[in-house]
Amino acid sequence: MMTIRLPQGPALILRLLAVLWLVVMLMLVVLSPSALNLTTVSTILQFSTILALVALGQALVILAGGAGIDLSVGGAVSLSAVVGMLAVKLGLPVAFLPVACILCGLLLGAFNGLLVTRLSILPLIATLGTLFVYSGVALAVTRGAAQSGVPEWLTDWGRAVIVFVPLPFLTVALPAFAISILLLSATAWGRWTYAMGFNERSAHLVGIPVDRVRLLLYAASGGLAGAAGLVSIAWLGSARPNIGQNLELESLTAAMLGGISITGGRGGVGGVLAAVILLITLKTVLLQLNVNTVWQVGIVGALLVVVLLAERLAHHWR
Repeated sequence: MMTIRLPQGPALILRLLAVLWLVVMLMLVVLSPSALNLTTVSTILQFSTILALVALGQALVILAGGAGIDLSVGGAVSLSAVVGMLAVKLGLPVAFLPVACILCGLLLGAFNGLLVTRLSILPLIATLGTLFVYSGVALAVTRGAAQSGVPEWLTDWGRAVIVFVPLPFLTVALPAFAISILLLSATAWGRWTYAMGFNERSAHLVGIPVDRVRLLLYAASGGLAGAAGLVSIAWLGSARPNIGQNLELESLTAAMLGGISITGGRGGVGGVLAAVILLITLKTVLLQLNVNTVWQVGIVGALLVVVLLAERLAHHWR
């Protein structure tokens, strides 16, 4: 008798997300065929770039366990973008604007890491506090106004499209995920991250520098948020102090939808990228169909429950 073997783990998640994405696209074709064009696809990938970078950092922090979470990513995106533009206005050569954004994000993330590892503050509390601090500072120093004066070469890059794929997606988001997949699968650093998430006490006993790895992961999450801030500047042509609003919850949703276990030690970042594209596609389709934003939130929540339930049932039937 032939038995059907269900895929497990990341493979199952990727298949589920692919099927759901096809369902969403089919819904768009049936209900609003005129909305399906290359411009829509390009817009989806453009929006996906910012969320993908933030969700990648969120996923890395969660993978390492220890109740890891980074709720400050939205504030870090906003503050990195604002600091980068203000630094240029204060005399920093415009060529260093990308460096300023990413470096600012790295420092903000490292500060989170210090709160968690050195002061032993719960990640949920530490990053919730810094979310308000980072967001508040971004609004205070700009008085809520967008900072203009972005150099033309940067907006040219941020708005460029090859075929129908935005250049920031090709040159920043995809390389970031490729490097992360390589590091997690083929280096000691990646094995330490999974080991910490699976059993932190055992990781300590075998000599893994848990605090140092966790500090670096928070710094990496901040650096990716800084890169997302840079992409937002390049795309929108200004640094907006509220550009990171709601990214903390959206990135957390994408990480879980992509198969990252909330307790750490399980999942792959490839699923996170697929989840980001599915989420942005779904929100774009709902917008095209004029679905109320209240219903949009409910539908995204239902999607998350369906994927988690399917993955849990498949694990139970294994």
